[in-house]
Amino acid sequence: MTDIDELTGLFEALGADDASGWAESEAEEGIPQLARFRFLRMVWQDIDAWSSAAPHWVEAYRKEGLAGGAVERAVRLGLTPAELGEIAREIARETAFALLQGMDDPDRGDVPPGTGGHLPGWRLAELSPRGEPTGRTLGALHEDLNETEPQSPAGGVV
Repeated sequence: MTDIDELTGLFEALGADDASGWAESEAEEGIPQLARFRFLRMVWQDIDAWSSAAPHWVEAYRKEGLAGGAVERAVRLGLTPAELGEIAREIARETAFALLQGMDDPDRGDVPPGTGGHLPGWRLAELSPRGEPTGRTLGALHEDLNETEPQSPAGGVV
């Protein structure tokens, strides 16, 4: 089995629509696409949980929590848990996109005047299956967030 075949199999196991395209990009361009896809898949699982678990969190928020009053009012006005889940999922997607974009451009946020060039930045780096640094950085993740969106939310509310 070639590296591309093995990579393609791993992308397929993670649910990539274009598994061979992702694998070829990693093998030919040296981009840590498997690590990028795996990370974005995890992000989507968290985003999708807002819709798939809506009945549970709506009920819990109605009983207590900072947003409890707003959730209670929304339900009284006729919004269903599924509708609230759709709203929450979209907010989570927008937040994830902004965070991923901010990782690539730390000066994008509200930086106090005079601090530019003096503040630390950050990066997300790939580790080997044994937990050792590979030296490859997962950059521009926001560019592939929407591309990696599952065709249907896992366990989504209908």
